[in-house]
Order: sequence, then structure tokens, then C-alpha cells
Amino acid sequence: MKFDRLERRRLQRSGLPLAFFDAQQGRIPVVFQHGLCGSAQQTAEAFPDDAELRLLSLECRGHGQSPTGPVEALSIAQFSDDVIALIESEKLERVVLGGISMGAAIALRIAVKRPELVGALVLVRPAWVTESAPANMQPNAEVGTLLAQFSPERARECFEQSATAKKLAASAPDNLATLRGFFNRQPQADTSALLRRISADGPGVGPDDVRAIRVPALVLGHEGDAIHPLAHARSLAQLLPRAQLGTITPKSVSREAYVHDLHAALRQFIQSLPS
Repeated sequence: MKFDRLERRRLQRSGLPLAFFDAQQGRIPVVFQHGLCGSAQQTAEAFPDDAELRLLSLECRGHGQSPTGPVEALSIAQFSDDVIALIESEKLERVVLGGISMGAAIALRIAVKRPELVGALVLVRPAWVTESAPANMQPNAEVGTLLAQFSPERARECFEQSATAKKLAASAPDNLATLRGFFNRQPQADTSALLRRISADGPGVGPDDVRAIRVPALVLGHEGDAIHPLAHARSLAQLLPRAQLGTITPKSVSREAYVHDLHAALRQFIQSLPS
């Protein structure tokens, strides 16, 4: 979906004017959340252009056009509470709820904590199953630590010499490109805090909680992604009783094919849901 089709709106939370973007029209509400250090532009690109679907995407604290607020509130639990507040403020019922990476963790948590709000679940390239601080998030934490210690230029130099960068250059170049982008992200202190705090966090749910989710679910992943392992997508699909597992083209192979596959999978899944 073209980002300029979405209207920017505000959600007041603890004195913070959080930004969210709303297609405003469409009979099926879909709340779809971005990944760590992403924005609603990421979710718009990933979402199919369909007149039946009303996309809403909240920019989490410290992301996009939303202010950061207290650093201690940067958590998946707080981000989830903010998304719940959006759903309730818009008086939405049984939404299709999903997200990419961190957004998938937010969606999973809400499906456990507030099941009455969720009619279906979409988890794209999940970076967590249920445990906190998974090993796959270590590269993000490493960049966050460097940004806490050095200027962006010096932090980038140190990272490029690291074993992590060399490993990702060979195995997951798209992940490496994303990590390199963090060195240019501003404000630097906010980026560092987000990378360190969220990498050490988790959805705050257990395997039995996930097994208890009864709504239809779509879980998507792809090969060649060290930060969002396909194994995580498979694990979640095995835990969720009504899950479909799909694989899509890696961005490192073709971004165009990745977006095409993602649009097709989302559209097909949502169209298959009971009216």
C-alpha cells in the first residue's frame, strides 16, 4: 500500500502524542506493526493495496514520528499496551492483528493477553518465539552497545571489524544492511536504548499461552535471515493450533519478489477468513 494513502493521526498515551497511520476505509480492520527501529512506512510497503482492508499502524515510542518518552518504558509490553489502546480508542472488534519482527512479538502478546480483541493473527519474520533475549537478537544489542559508547562513525568502524559483521556478510547480507543503517539513525541515544532494551526483551508469554490461541494464524519467514530465523517461524507455527506456515522470497534475493510474496500471502489469508 502506498504510504501517502494513509492519514496520520495521534493517540495520546501518558502525555505522549503517538503517531498512527490509518487507511480509514475498508470493512476489515487490520492492525499491522513495524519492526525494531522501523516505522509505518515499513508496514505500508508490506501491506497489500486492497479496498476491503483498513490498515492501521501505530508507530511505537521512539519510532517514526512518535516521541520516545521515558527510556524505562521502551518495552514490548508497553508497546503492546499502546496498540491495545489504539484498538480500543477506535472501537475496533476482533481485528486482524499482525506485525513484522518486533511487531510480530507485539501481536503475539496481545493475542495472549487480550484475546477478545483479536480475530486472526499474522506473524511475519518473527524474531522471538517466547523466550527473552534470544541469541538471534545479539547483533542488534551489539550495535546498540557500540552506539552507547562511541560516535556513530567510530561505532560503525568497530562493528565492521567484528566477527558479527563478517559472519552476516557471508550468511545474511540483508541483516547486515539493516544493522549498518542503525549507525545513521537519529537520535543516537534513542536508537541505542531501543536496540539494547528490546533485544533483551521478549513477548512475555510462554509456550502454553501460545498453544491456547484459538484464532487462525499466518506465520511467514524465509531462508537466509539470521535475525529472523525461519526456525522461529516454524516453532510458532507448531505451537499455534490453527496456524499456516508460509515461506517467501528473501529480500536479499529480490526485494520486489519479497514484497510481492508478502502481499499475496496476506491477501490470500485474510480473504480466507470467515466473514
